[in-house]
Amino acid sequence: MSGTETTGIQAPSRAEYCVVACAEAWRDAGEILASPMGTVPAIGARLARLTFSPELLLTDGEALLIADTPAVGAKPGSVEGWLPFRQHLTLTATGRRHVMMGASQIDRHGNQNISCIGDWARPTRQLLGVRGAPVNTLNNPTSYWVPKHSARVFVERVDMVSGVGYDRAAAAGPSATRFHRIPEVVSNLGVFDFETPDRSMRLRSLHPGVSLEQVTAATGFALTVPDEVPFTREPTPAELRLIREVIDPKGLREREVPA
Repeated sequence: MSGTETTGIQAPSRAEYCVVACAEAWRDAGEILASPMGTVPAIGARLARLTFSPELLLTDGEALLIADTPAVGAKPGSVEGWLPFRQHLTLTATGRRHVMMGASQIDRHGNQNISCIGDWARPTRQLLGVRGAPVNTLNNPTSYWVPKHSARVFVERVDMVSGVGYDRAAAAGPSATRFHRIPEVVSNLGVFDFETPDRSMRLRSLHPGVSLEQVTAATGFALTVPDEVPFTREPTPAELRLIREVIDPKGLREREVPA
């Protein structure tokens, strides 16, 4: 029985475990800009700011640094700064930012693709394009959020490199590795990192209700799996209240990660 069940609070959903896992990416981050992309990461960044990372900087998604921590989708009640696009790019280059991006494909060394599927000359699918992924990955910590874990996303080799992984950064030399870091990958099945000798992807934790067999079957390459794999930590009662009543009262998280 979970701790939340013993206090009479409804047990955490899979989406809420994902929120907490995303929030952990910004634990004790200090005064840096959080750039979450996706509903669950946005909730996670707000949760981190309201709990263990109070100095975290958040934007309204456009050009304003917000002083309060509004619910997802709500307008800020107060503003503390102006951050137009050109200044945002300058901030990115200083390393004082931790972005959590999505990934149409990600491989064993953390190379990410959001540009196209298939051969570059004749792709079968055109996606967003490279966007700012190379600059993100080479200049500031970059984590990833994948709401639907499958072998189509977790692939042996990405069709095109948008975000730079550990192997390619190492091949490019010190100028690429100096600030390159991928703290974690969070999916609807578990949490992953690259804390291995060859910087290949490791399973860090399973979300409760998920089996190791489910994860390995949904991954297109061989993961590094520790002898004992813990479960993703459970949200505290205080964190659940913040998620459910303050940050995401409309339950948008459950649409991104259905029960």
